[in-house]
Amino acid sequence: MSLVTPHPNSFGSKTTLTSGSQKVTYFALDALKGFDLAKLPFSLRILLENLLRHEDGRTVTADDIRFLASWNPKAEPSREIAYMPARVLMQDFTGVPAIVDLAAMRDAMRALGGDPEKINPLQPAELVIDHSVQVDEFGTTNAYDMNAALEFQRNRERYAFLKWGQSAFNNFSAVPPGMGICHQVNLEYLARVVFTTQADAAGEILAYPDTLVGTDSHTTMVNGLGVLGWGVGGIEAEAAMLGQPVSMLVPQVVGFKLTGKLKEGTTATDLVLTVTEALRKLGVVGKFVEFYGPGISELPLADRATIANMAPEYGATCGIFPVDHETLAYLRLTGRTDDQIKLVEEYMRAQGLFHTPDAPEAEYSATMSLDLSTVEPSVAGPKRPQDRVLLSNAPASFAQQLPNLLGPVGNKGAVRQMVRWEGEGGHMSESGDVTSSVGAPSPGTDTHLPIADGLVPVSTLTAGPHAVHIDAPVTSVKGRYGVDVDQYLDHGSIVIAAITSCTNTSNPYVMMAAGLLAKKAVEKGLRTPPWVKTSLAPGSRVVTDYYVKAGLMQYLDALRFQVVGYGCTTCIGNSGPLPTDVSKSIEEHGLVAVSVLSGNRNFEGRISPEVRANYLMSPPLVVAYALAGTIHHDFEKEPIGYDPARQPVFLKDIWPTQQEVIDTVNSSINSEMFRKQYSTVSDGDQNWQNLSFPSGDTYGWEPDSTYIRKAPYFDGMPATPVDVEDIRAARCLAVLGDSVTTDHISPAGSIKKNGPAGKYLMEHGVEAADFNSYGSRRGNHEVMVRGTFANVRLRNKMAPGTEGGVTRLLPEMTEMSIYDASVEYARRGTPLAILAGKEYGSGSSRDWAAKGPRLLGIRFVIAESYERIHRSNLVGMGILPLQFEHGESAESLGLTGEEIFEITGLKEMLDSKFAAGKNITVKAENQTGTTMEFPVTVRIDTPQEILYYQHGGILQYVLRQLAGKA
Repeated sequence: MSLVTPHPNSFGSKTTLTSGSQKVTYFALDALKGFDLAKLPFSLRILLENLLRHEDGRTVTADDIRFLASWNPKAEPSREIAYMPARVLMQDFTGVPAIVDLAAMRDAMRALGGDPEKINPLQPAELVIDHSVQVDEFGTTNAYDMNAALEFQRNRERYAFLKWGQSAFNNFSAVPPGMGICHQVNLEYLARVVFTTQADAAGEILAYPDTLVGTDSHTTMVNGLGVLGWGVGGIEAEAAMLGQPVSMLVPQVVGFKLTGKLKEGTTATDLVLTVTEALRKLGVVGKFVEFYGPGISELPLADRATIANMAPEYGATCGIFPVDHETLAYLRLTGRTDDQIKLVEEYMRAQGLFHTPDAPEAEYSATMSLDLSTVEPSVAGPKRPQDRVLLSNAPASFAQQLPNLLGPVGNKGAVRQMVRWEGEGGHMSESGDVTSSVGAPSPGTDTHLPIADGLVPVSTLTAGPHAVHIDAPVTSVKGRYGVDVDQYLDHGSIVIAAITSCTNTSNPYVMMAAGLLAKKAVEKGLRTPPWVKTSLAPGSRVVTDYYVKAGLMQYLDALRFQVVGYGCTTCIGNSGPLPTDVSKSIEEHGLVAVSVLSGNRNFEGRISPEVRANYLMSPPLVVAYALAGTIHHDFEKEPIGYDPARQPVFLKDIWPTQQEVIDTVNSSINSEMFRKQYSTVSDGDQNWQNLSFPSGDTYGWEPDSTYIRKAPYFDGMPATPVDVEDIRAARCLAVLGDSVTTDHISPAGSIKKNGPAGKYLMEHGVEAADFNSYGSRRGNHEVMVRGTFANVRLRNKMAPGTEGGVTRLLPEMTEMSIYDASVEYARRGTPLAILAGKEYGSGSSRDWAAKGPRLLGIRFVIAESYERIHRSNLVGMGILPLQFEHGESAESLGLTGEEIFEITGLKEMLDSKFAAGKNITVKAENQTGTTMEFPVTVRIDTPQEILYYQHGGILQYVLRQLAGKA
């Protein structure tokens, strides 16, 4: 931060601290006399320092500081404050469109007569390329090399664009692909905990808490390190990069007290699924969650990060742990310098931000508690992360959910008992039905999988990976293993088993547990069924280092959990194609196939368009279910398989003890691993180093590019905003139910050949094999607008009996794609609307879930409730978020979506800053000419958001401000 204008220093808080040989300036919280800051939650103390440091009498006033210092935990949020994060974190799916927007803003700035150089990040903007790698190849020694090569082949233009961005913009850097997942890299390397500036002209170095916003909702993972940060949409992050404060209401803070200790057999994943379920039931959207109590001292930093990571899943803005001795130990383990660690401890202690066991408890808006010893082994699914299921109840839960999951039913119809494959043991009748899946096999029965390429008998296991080296990705199970999967697959068959996601791969305890379980399984002669697509995608290269050092990598290899990449992969829908015969069996028989993953989200259609049931779980459980091959497996009663002596092997026989895990972690991980890997984190591989990129401060747009197109949001933008207009004769494009996620609105995964986006790409000479994913195409608005509402599992009530991006054009009632309907409505000059249920826009922070609807012509959304980030994104794109009155819904009001809608008086309401309240009336005229009126709440929540909406969006506001036109 630059202190170019004199700081008012109203509270005399500016002082100095000497740490080692370094003297730093900081703004001391204890200068705020007359306030009981010990009762203030740690998260709000960090916000308070942020206000104290940025006081300027305009954006931040002395009254703002006093208000937060005297925070009333029971008050409803009403006071707006301006939060200035120290840095911005991005991943490439959201980062590429952000840089596209900034490049387009430079062009627009020139058109407005301003200086394009003003479009530059004012603080570090750090991007990690992690979202593009796909699991094309798996279960082979060269899976990583092949997937990396395909990633670069598909994304060369995007990556060259990011390299141009590094050269064109100040304070912007990109970590090349193949280095890890942004949140894990942030936790292990980028996070400073205490941030320091470069010395100014007077030699002054300013120190302050490391804070951030990120263009990915799981930015909260770093809360486990005591760093305050959360996910925002890309457009809000762009504004923050350009010096715009994040406008927010002073939040309520929920205290979550942890006591006790996790018992044997449970993991941090079981804990976070329990926490997610509890907090989602409580309702914490828009609130901070802060963890406290004696139980936090029982949690290693990695467990805290796992819990913090899933804050979006439990609905909170953040889920923070305070800085303490465990934080310092983690910084030391991950190779931070001694000087940095010393500064963190001394600064945090000086500011009252260092937690000690004897510290008084803060006051909270609400509290809940959890005894860690009550946590049980769990999974979550089949389509929401908050739907926790006890491991012992998983088979029954799936059977109960099956009728709701079924698609078009083929000739297999009803569920039959899972046929045991020959490597699992179990007696089979002539019809193929299992007559006894438990108990010893008959004498002479071969319980081992026939030796095939990539599957090795335990007697041959030595150091190193054990799978064939091939030159092309897997096409079929039969082609590789000689197994006809059609006779084995049924409802509940597990076809994807992925150790994936920053949520868990950043946690060495659950990762070592998976490795130890694999070791014991292999030593017992167990193997994974050939129809299971297995993968291991760590969020850091350090994971591979400690697996090798612990001697566990070879056992994961033997179960076909080869490393497929260092990135998000399956967790974000980049699971890659299923083998053709598996895919064919699912389609022909209408099967509800299952994925199991150590990820954080399992929304419909996210993991794979062919997999209808998805379960989140710990890495060791992923391995266990991969061995079982079916979600129907009862681990307490049924063996996973049989050893060479024909004795049954149960999960309890191969599950590692907590002490085994701890001992392995302690003997196999050291700080040198982190220092070595991160010393070259910016170098990239040969492909990255040899990649050429254009020069110049403005980007030379290629008109024929299908990846990078000039963003259209500033085309024809006047120097001053036009008045907000009434919305008349609007038509509804979709009527949606509850828990419609940003994945439903703007999918990130595969692009269907016969959809509007696929047709566009083919018209532009792109073969289906080169479509890549929606996420990778976010730099091209033409693809993205055609993919809006294109999720294969979307159900639009206006087009009953369909799935996917389908609607009916009104008043003709003609069924067509949502995109095609929007084009016709645009031709007619018809504004558009969406009606939705509860939790609209939950899930990922992706701003394309607001950008896409805006480009479709959607002017307003009426929902029963919104997820925090998406509501903000709608405002940021100039879409009006409206909320039904409590207890009302589209269904209760009898709205079908066939009405004509009208909203008037919005300009006067916004000009008055809601002086008369936030309720506005919507008129709806049905097809018979009958008109009804109903009140809704305008969900523009802060005065700053009023300005954004009046300007047509946040970027338009920022651009005019920088051009001196606002």
